[in-house]
Amino acid sequence: MRKTSAAVLVLALGVFGIITTEMGIVGVLPQLSAELGVQPSTAGWLVGAFALVIAVTGPFTTLLASGINRKKVLAAAIAVFALSNAVYALTTQYEVMLAFRVIPAVFHPVFFSVALATAARMAMTKDSEGAVDAVDPDGSKAATRATTTVFAGVTVGFAFGVPLTSYLAEHLSLSTAFWFAALVNLVAFLGILRLLPDMPVGQRVSYGTQLSVLKQSRMWLTITSVVFIFASMFSVYGYFAEYLGEVTGMNGSWVSAMLMAFGIVMILGNFAFGSLLQRNLTRTALAYPVLCLLVYVLVYAIGPRFAPMVVGVLVWGAVHSGGLIVTQSWLGRDARDVPEFGNSLFISFSNLGITLGTAVGGWVISSAGTRRLPWAGAGFAVAALVVMLVRLSLDRAGKRASRIEPVPA
Repeated sequence: MRKTSAAVLVLALGVFGIITTEMGIVGVLPQLSAELGVQPSTAGWLVGAFALVIAVTGPFTTLLASGINRKKVLAAAIAVFALSNAVYALTTQYEVMLAFRVIPAVFHPVFFSVALATAARMAMTKDSEGAVDAVDPDGSKAATRATTTVFAGVTVGFAFGVPLTSYLAEHLSLSTAFWFAALVNLVAFLGILRLLPDMPVGQRVSYGTQLSVLKQSRMWLTITSVVFIFASMFSVYGYFAEYLGEVTGMNGSWVSAMLMAFGIVMILGNFAFGSLLQRNLTRTALAYPVLCLLVYVLVYAIGPRFAPMVVGVLVWGAVHSGGLIVTQSWLGRDARDVPEFGNSLFISFSNLGITLGTAVGGWVISSAGTRRLPWAGAGFAVAALVVMLVRLSLDRAGKRASRIEPVPA
């Protein structure tokens, strides 16, 4: 069991490396623009193209990889990220850099989907003596704990990976920042080879069976709620620095400190929400958009007040942290028979939600002003709650229908 725990931590390290690769580049775009000799708007495609490729290709690449040994899939995917960062460190050609942003983006949802499913599967496996936990006989709580640990790689990436990339680029060199990310991914690659058991695919689930989950109206309602929740999260968080700068009046140093504090609180909040999900998935999922709504009301109310906003950022970070694990668990309930494909849907549609949220947030800023930005997040939170309630009403209607006995002729 100790080796299983170490393997889960290696998967979390891989996720940390991927997030550092994906998002770390945001903090070094000015240096990259100068290094590559392109306009800032052109350099921005290094971020936008990555997210777009994930959203478009996620489910398809995961389907194609569904018949391959899971250990080999994970090792190959993380190796691509290590290689790509090495290319970033060495190239001065924009076209080469863009190509090596697109290539790892194809592997991003594959690694995430397989890593989450693998961590849960390993955690649910009985120990060598075949003992079963009387408190958790089916291993579902252990699976949630393992999934939460893997998701911690995301929050740690935001809290430390992204700021550290920016710091290394500013104080040492741009290439040093990319070599750091390459090293992290290389260590994860070696850990996967050393600690993960060989995991050949047994009875392969057909493409048709995996795609059949998309025929269910409940699944599409769940997917819609995931899109709305991520839109709620990132319509405001996407303009975090601008809101604190323009509305609260914080300077660059304070904004950087708040970003770091936000990320650290996210690490703690991730595990707190994981614990709540183990107790009751449905109630926690329903509570999440309500908490988002309350946070955005708070952020709007105290936005112009410096000291209260410092505390408000901590509350905001604690709630924001739950979005990943809550929505993944919520969608996973409808895709429990095809967990990897379900995870790929989660990765793709959460990125769609990020795109939608940042677009609407930008529109609100340009049309109504930065002060009213939290209302964009609040609106998406209400929409998510409504869709989730409709989704649950279908469940209740189905249960009532199944209890109705046919009347004898």
